[in-house]
Amino acid sequence: MKFKIHRCNCRKLWSVQTRKTKFTACSVLLDGSWSTELKPERKYNPKGFVTTHGKQDIIVNPTIEVVEKFEKIAKLIYDKKNVNFNVNAGESLFFAEDGTCYILKKLM
Repeated sequence: MKFKIHRCNCRKLWSVQTRKTKFTACSVLLDGSWSTELKPERKYNPKGFVTTHGKQDIIVNPTIEVVEKFEKIAKLIYDKKNVNFNVNAGESLFFAEDGTCYILKKLM
């Protein structure tokens, strides 16, 4: 099942949804493959999502110890005006409480 993750700026939370369910969290760790999906024809936000297919890869409100097992490589940036992301796919992401999304690399 496909999971879409996006920022709900009105409530300052991350939203994770499927076709049937939806939940929110302050922070989310995605330890698995992901890709981006764009919907430029939509009238309302969000127009860009991060998608993944494994619920077991999603950790809601992870502890600091869990996040410290990863190295922050770069930020995943969504350009709202041009409706695109700076990176289209990868392996791990951290959606932080402040609204920033980091591309991660697992430490050995």
